[in-house]
Amino acid sequence: METAAPAPPAPTAAPFPPLFPPGLHGIYGECRRLYPEQPNPLQVTAILKYWLGGPDPLDYVSMYRNLGSPALNVPEHWHYVSFGLSDLYGDNRVHEFTGPDGPSGFGFELTFRLKRETGESAPPTWPAELMQGLARYVFQSDEELMGASMTDGQGEEQNCLGTPSLLGEVEEVGWFERQAAAVVKSSIQAGTIVGVCTEELHAAQQWNGQGILELLRTVPVAGGPWLITDMRRGETIFEIDPHLQDRVDKGIETDGSNLSGVSAKCAWDDLSRPPEDDEDSRSICIGTHPRRLSGKDTEQIRETLRRGLEINSKPVLPPISTQRQNGLNNDRAPSRKDSLESESSATIIPHELIRTRQLESVHLKFNQESGALIPLCLRGRLLHGRHFTYKSITGDTAITFVSTGVEGAFATEEHPYAAHGPWLQILLTEEFVERMLEDLEDLNSPEEFKLPKEYSWPEKKLKVSILPDGVFDNPLH
Repeated sequence: METAAPAPPAPTAAPFPPLFPPGLHGIYGECRRLYPEQPNPLQVTAILKYWLGGPDPLDYVSMYRNLGSPALNVPEHWHYVSFGLSDLYGDNRVHEFTGPDGPSGFGFELTFRLKRETGESAPPTWPAELMQGLARYVFQSDEELMGASMTDGQGEEQNCLGTPSLLGEVEEVGWFERQAAAVVKSSIQAGTIVGVCTEELHAAQQWNGQGILELLRTVPVAGGPWLITDMRRGETIFEIDPHLQDRVDKGIETDGSNLSGVSAKCAWDDLSRPPEDDEDSRSICIGTHPRRLSGKDTEQIRETLRRGLEINSKPVLPPISTQRQNGLNNDRAPSRKDSLESESSATIIPHELIRTRQLESVHLKFNQESGALIPLCLRGRLLHGRHFTYKSITGDTAITFVSTGVEGAFATEEHPYAAHGPWLQILLTEEFVERMLEDLEDLNSPEEFKLPKEYSWPEKKLKVSILPDGVFDNPLH
């Protein structure tokens, strides 16, 4: 639990006491420089610190009142600053001390700007809870929130269309670059959280988050140059300025999409062998236990999703023979990164004993939400020489679509359907992708068709079904 309380007296502009934690020294000092009239801001603090066994990674979230800039059409707002993702103490209590050549903790802190409501005398505390949730994700997954990351917010507060969607921009900010040298001389980045509407989030998925953030900067009521979130905003940027949709469409056509994969309700069947076959991809068993993804396969899928987020990177699937022997680091607590590892008691088959199989015919199954992303996968990823992965949220199944330009895939043009345990790869040529986009056009308007819905390409020996969610509740579907 957290409590809102006045922050402890901020240090004066005079030299800090020698025992004042150097990371706090740097951030507090810069906040004091930015807000000299607010030496003692309201602060949300973790009652039991993370390094004492508490659940909240952020020690503090400071909340400042910013008067904005009328000349720049920037409204008055509340400015939230996190303390805890970087190394505040430099003594290994939370983050490993890396010295002057390494990052300070995770290398960034979070900030958020929320438009101040008329008559509001104190900042709402829900943004601090949101920042704690994002910090938990970072600590549990060991993942940085890379530039223009996308996520769903948690809590009661929601944006203008009732969906707590967020975009995050990581940018170099000078006021985190002056951390005390005792912690680290390298700069710390500030991750700016921005609230968006559903249509804007979908546009970011179809294109990329950075492009949408730049559009938000051009619309004062939707963020403006300082990316200020207005929870009462009633229109999307596309309703405010319809021409912005043209810029998104052109961007998708030119750049493709940076979304490389999703967790989804999905499954696949090998139609080239009987379902009861002991080597069927979904039911390979040792004794009575279903096969699980090996640690190496799990790590490769993770790397697939990570690399797909890298802008302008060459599309490469990491080799199966990675350095790590398994997907878990036994020196840390279980993390979200480990979510690819099943919680069940299913047997893990050693990676070396799982052979890659070429399949003659496959049947892909998705729920409606996942199926609606297939056009994005085809148009925004494969037509741009990239890959896209669906990772099942109900089991160890994974489906990766790859184009002919992706290196390191075990699916080839000669054998376009290949499986490594429960991980299926499908290689699609550009010609076939164009045809699929025509045949799957109604997926862009899923409300207009009834489930189940089936698409089939007999000459390619490929079938795709869009099924109700309930079908995926049974792991043996």
